[in-house]
Amino acid sequence: MPGLMEGKVAVVTGAGGGIGREIAIMMAGAGARVIVADIGASLTGEGGSASPAAQTKALIEQRGGQAEVCTESVAAWGSARKIIQAALDHYGRIDAVVNNAGILRDGIFHKMSEDDWLSVISVHLNGSFFVSRAAAEHYRKQESGSFVHITSTSGLIGNVGQANYAAAKLGITALSKSIALDMQRYNVRSNCLAPWAWSRMTSSIPTTTAEQKAAVEKLQKMTPDKNAPLAVFLSSDAAKDVTGQVFGTRMHEIYLFSSPRPIRIVHRAEGWTPESIAEHCIPAMKQAFMPLDTSEQAFNWDPPE
Repeated sequence: MPGLMEGKVAVVTGAGGGIGREIAIMMAGAGARVIVADIGASLTGEGGSASPAAQTKALIEQRGGQAEVCTESVAAWGSARKIIQAALDHYGRIDAVVNNAGILRDGIFHKMSEDDWLSVISVHLNGSFFVSRAAAEHYRKQESGSFVHITSTSGLIGNVGQANYAAAKLGITALSKSIALDMQRYNVRSNCLAPWAWSRMTSSIPTTTAEQKAAVEKLQKMTPDKNAPLAVFLSSDAAKDVTGQVFGTRMHEIYLFSSPRPIRIVHRAEGWTPESIAEHCIPAMKQAFMPLDTSEQAFNWDPPE
């Protein structure tokens, strides 16, 4: 029985390990020919090596799939275009892009450096735009294609010590929704996936308290492969009617995030002053305020097995 991605060509960035590797492997298992894009940098973005991408390629080929390696960076316009060009050079087309590449430069907001901010934004947000923009030209001509952008609950909900990462990840959801609107006339889909998994990206979570240790123990059960099925589905023709959405995956759960909408309106015929807002508006809205939770607190940490 042909797989959902039979005959298609997929680019998966950050595919040298973790979630990206599992998505690339499952893409190939579903019939896609895959460009394994990874520069092999450290978690904070330093250095580079072709080994991680080569290892993913080898795993795919051991299972009978087809893959090629690209070690160009997503974080610059020119090199990002070379990633898409690699798909064209090796396989003659591009059908699916998974924007997964990322780095971490965690730090409390008031101590975060300019370089830590710009580096994270460059890889996550700029990288997602650059790679998507390069693919969009070909999607438009062939009137088909899909994007899956990896976002995070750090952006959707917030997290301590991750202002740069959270800003980039929430920006990615807005980018995805705009792509979905702009390119729907060309039958191009764009969706986001917020994964839960124990990987290199989450291994930096502190474990100094009993609560943190317990949270990490639960997270370690959430292996990266649990996120791959939804990414493959969203990249396939089976998802032809799904676009502009933000999904989450956690163990064996798949959930759909709501999009921001007005939840309470207060009207005053004579208009507002700062004083009347304090007296009437905010008290009326306060019961609808969302709690200031971190992403760890915002979910039930006991997902079904």
